[in-house]
Amino acid sequence: MTGKARFIFPVLMAGIMAFLMTALVTWLNLGLPPNFVRRWLEAFAVAWPCAAGAAFIAIPVARRATALIVRVIGE
Repeated sequence: MTGKARFIFPVLMAGIMAFLMTALVTWLNLGLPPNFVRRWLEAFAVAWPCAAGAAFIAIPVARRATALIVRVIGE
């Protein structure tokens, strides 16, 4: 991945993952109270920037680890 895509991809992927995971964790912790959506979106607003930062670190590590595993087990 080159150019702008290498910056856009992690941010979008982190947003999708944070959106889904904060929904799940909020539901697990609170059930479905009347203010569920507000609480979920508050959690998402904190989680997305954190997840995006983590993605910039994790993606290169995951690529290297994947290459190593594939090299060890073969195609």
